Amino acid sequence: MRRHVIPLLLFGLASPALAQIGLSPVGDVVGQAMERLGRAVGDIAPLDPPDLLHFATQLAQDRVNRLTAFIRENRTMVERDDLGQPARRGVVLILDSDPTTLETARRLGFTVSGADAFGNLGLSATQLSVPDGMALPRALAVLRKALPERTVTADPLHFTSGAVGSPRAGGRSPPASQPINTRVGIIDGGIAPSLKPIAVRGFATGAPAPSDHGTAVASLLRRAGVTNILSADVYGRGPAGGNALAIVRAMDWMAGEKVPVISISLVGPRNPLMERAITAIAKRGVIITAAVGNDGPAAPPAFPASYSPVIAVTGVDGRNRALIEAGRALHLDYAAPGADMKALDGKGVEHSVRGTSFAAPLVAARAAAALDRGEGSESVRAVLNSEARDLGRKGPDQVYGRGLLCGACRSP
Repeated sequence: MRRHVIPLLLFGLASPALAQIGLSPVGDVVGQAMERLGRAVGDIAPLDPPDLLHFATQLAQDRVNRLTAFIRENRTMVERDDLGQPARRGVVLILDSDPTTLETARRLGFTVSGADAFGNLGLSATQLSVPDGMALPRALAVLRKALPERTVTADPLHFTSGAVGSPRAGGRSPPASQPINTRVGIIDGGIAPSLKPIAVRGFATGAPAPSDHGTAVASLLRRAGVTNILSADVYGRGPAGGNALAIVRAMDWMAGEKVPVISISLVGPRNPLMERAITAIAKRGVIITAAVGNDGPAAPPAFPASYSPVIAVTGVDGRNRALIEAGRALHLDYAAPGADMKALDGKGVEHSVRGTSFAAPLVAARAAAALDRGEGSESVRAVLNSEARDLGRKGPDQVYGRGLLCGACRSP
């Protein structure tokens, strides 16, 4: 099964789609999650607090089990890094290296296997292959000790945050959306040619290749009115796709194309390369929306949604209740439809979809609409705040953020 459709295709409230990463011990975060859950009772689903505690704990444990199985099944290409996260096997990245740095690494047995200069972001990364027989955590420790002045990191993987379910027929179409000409970029799996993206680029083995998840995200953008979509496929056909390096390459390409809005429905751990790239592209005025994931409130914070420049998006169902499986970020900005809706798969067939993945592009569409009306990037958040419909407790909260956007965009 391809990794970007690994989330279990479960669409009832009692058994939602799962897709996120993070291998922290479950017990470390369940207590913190319960305060958030307590405020959300009634807004999420008709479950009592003990049921919510059990459900949140189970979601977190499912994440750990799923990622453990993924690493085991793909051990020739994936291994754990020093934080226990899935990462590309045998690959270490050094940011902004110089000849002296690389010579030190060579003397320690590392070999240079690639170099990227991200000219549109103002940073660079050099790939090193670790010495034979050396595990990734040990390799990172060795280089960090030898190069304390440099940023040394693994290349962690990111996973999609929603699932495409069974085919659906019929249903009513959402109201026709006003065309939005502002370009929006998608960093995800590839999208079907039938959606006619204005540009497509691959950043992984076998990419670009149409995927169900990427196509679903793009079809929702299209239905929300976005007419000009650029697609960056960071998954391709290999298990080590969705890595930080591929995502940053995609961001650098989109920065060069002067894409003003980017939607990312992927989740992973905090990473210095990603963080610096997000900061750099945000300084150019690019607006980034990202999903908070689907492993519940007991999961570790999701990135890139948790990076401060990013608009973090959660999902609601057809009754505007927060998805019970919605993950968390270090901040939450908005909610948008993420369930009881349909989207296209890679073959152009309509399917049920569920997950915060499908909420993020709808918020991206509203940001693009604001730019279309002549708003500057610095005022887009104020425009979105004025559009947002307050849900739950009065004012911003940790369940819905500042409220619901694009509520009429759902296609049931």
